[in-house]
This record gives sequence, C-alpha cells and structure tokens, in this order.
Amino acid sequence: MGLCWSNRIKAESPSHTGFNSKSVSKDGFGIGSVSSSKFSSSSIPITPRSEDEILESSKLKSFSFSELKTATRNFRPDSVLGEGGFGSVFKGWIDEQTLTATKPGTGIIIAVKRLNQEGFQGHKEWLTEINYLGQLYHPNLVKLIGYCLEDDHRLLVYEYMPKGSMENHLFRRGSHFQPLSWSVRMTVALSAARGLAFLHNAESQVIYRDFKTSNILLDSNYNAKLSDFGLARDGPTGDKSHVSTRVMGTRGYAAPEYLATGHLTAKSDVYSFGVVFLEMLSGLRAIDKNRPSGQHNLVEWAKPYLNNNRRIFHVLDARLQGQYSISRAQKAANLALECLAVEPKCRPSMDEVVATLEQLQDAGGKDNNANGHGQAKSCRSSINDGPRPTTYPRPSNSPLFA
Repeated sequence: MGLCWSNRIKAESPSHTGFNSKSVSKDGFGIGSVSSSKFSSSSIPITPRSEDEILESSKLKSFSFSELKTATRNFRPDSVLGEGGFGSVFKGWIDEQTLTATKPGTGIIIAVKRLNQEGFQGHKEWLTEINYLGQLYHPNLVKLIGYCLEDDHRLLVYEYMPKGSMENHLFRRGSHFQPLSWSVRMTVALSAARGLAFLHNAESQVIYRDFKTSNILLDSNYNAKLSDFGLARDGPTGDKSHVSTRVMGTRGYAAPEYLATGHLTAKSDVYSFGVVFLEMLSGLRAIDKNRPSGQHNLVEWAKPYLNNNRRIFHVLDARLQGQYSISRAQKAANLALECLAVEPKCRPSMDEVVATLEQLQDAGGKDNNANGHGQAKSCRSSINDGPRPTTYPRPSNSPLFA
C-alpha cells in the first residue's frame, strides 16, 4: 500500500473496508443475530502460510460469482447497504440450510462485500479477513459465511446485521437513527469490549488494529459484533513485547506509541477502545474539523473535563440527560481516561474494561465504587480478582501480511 497510513488515515472518513459515513446504511451490514452464547476457535495445529492453505482451512463456503449475482439480484444499486474504499456491500438472500442463492425475500439475508478489482493490498486484506474470521467464532465477532475467488472477483459473505453500524446510530441524524439511550450505549460498549477481550486472550493473541464505530455492527438487540479484520495481526510471541508493523489504521483512533514507533500491542487496541467509548459518551466524532477551534480532536479536548467530576458534563451527550447517575457518569469517564493513558502500561486490559462495564450496566449494582476525587488512576496494578480468562487456540497469521 506504500505509505500504509494513506487510505485509512489521510482523511477522517471511515476505513476502506467499512461503510462510508456519507452513504446511507439502509439496513445494515451483514444474517440475523447468532443466538448461541458459545464461542470457540479452531484447534487446527498447522499454521496457514499460503493463500491455498488459508482458504482450505477456513471452513467457509466457497461461492461462485454467478451464485452471488443471483443472491444480490446482479448487484443492483438498490441492494447496496454501504460503500467504502474496499468496495460496496450488497444485500442478498440465501437458503439457510444449503446456502444456495434464493429469490429476494426468501431464505435468510446476507451481506456481500465486493472488492474493487484493483490493488494488491485489497487482496491481502481480503485474505487476512478469511484467515481470522474463517476460524474464529464468538458472539461478538461478525460471522463470515463464505467467500468468492473467481477470476478477478473477490467477495466476502457475512451474516446480516439489522441495526447497521454504531457509527450511523451515533452520528447520523434523521428518523431512522434516534439517539441511543445510555443503557444501549453501555450494552454496545460491553459487547464490543468482550469481542476485543476474546481476541486478546486467544492462545495466539490477535490485535484488531482498526477498532472504530464503523466497524462495530449491531444485531436486532443492539449487541455489538466486530467486523472488518483486514488489518488484524497476531500479537507478540515468546519474550517479545510488541509487534513491529507499518502504521495502519484510522486517524484519531490509533495509539500514540503506535503512531510514533510502529510498535503494536494489545494495549494499542485498548487505546482505540477508549476513543470509541468517549465517542459513545459524548456523541461526538473522534476527529471533526467542523467543530470550533481547539475541539477538532475529541480526545485532546475532552481529557481535561473527564479528569474533573464537576466538569465531565461538558463532554457527556446532552441527549442522555437524566438517564444515568452521577457516580456512573464518573466511573464511565474514569474508564475512558484509563484507556486513553499515554503510557500503554497504565491502560487496563480488556478483561478489566469488561469488568468495569459490567458494573456500569448492572442496574442493581452499587454506585459507591467510583473514584471519590474523579481522577483516573495512574496505572492499574492487577487484573480482575476472579479466575484468569480461558485462552482459545486460533490460526497464526500468514507472514504475507504487514
């Protein structure tokens, strides 16, 4: 991709593998909700290295291009769910049992992402997505059903997510996107955090690297699922503390140490989560040059307010007034601050984030756990007091990718 920051970073638009914020998401990305609470990942012992090995080990359906043409009514414009630099996402229908194309309105709905037929980087991200989502299964990861690789055609077939992206619900205005309540925002934050925690606790750790609102998709109950794994990377192994990569991601969400050094760790994802959580609390985009001077960068503007209990209401979305207690607002602000710590070691793990969000979501929980002074702790000293999280085996990333 050359300077790999370019396509995702150089503008404030969403990633080229996600929805374009300027396009209208008619129904959402992706087949209804996966109801099972079970989650797993493949225990295949052989690490996929080549394209053929990745495709053969993915356990996904290989669709023909003609099948997907039929499923999407020949990729008709009125079937478009969203558009981005990667290409367009189309609504389609397949039989639930056989996964064969059906007539519109019959069977189950799918989302078909069609890769623009240009550029090698797009193909690498397409293959990376298959490598991860082809063998990782969790209620908070979007389900990849299959793919198409035929001549120059490269497509991915996902479950359909009826509520679309979190980005649209937070930032779009109109009758289709009413303001999300405090409780719904906490539900989304918790389920998205669980998805990241699952990736970080894999036997071979996965770093998501592109956590943002446009990559958080919502099912009919506003449970979040992470999508778009084109930039995902295996975490450090052995005695290594980080992975060295080319800097890739989306402006406003990347951790400062990653921008400065290219050193990638799970704490890089934690920082990105902090940015997104702040967007959820404020209803404001991470980067918006239409805001007044000094407020273009949400994190830089909001941090001083988050650090003071009496001033956090300058940041909180005014549409949420009356929906939360003061102590819950303080606890949420403290969590955002901790995730946004400049020093990676001072950020919580995603397991700690999940534990805090579970307290925030528990309507019957006590509110007296908030920091009395409203100041974010400088560093977390330990992980949760409970048992260590279970690890899950998963395929190693191919060395083909940055």
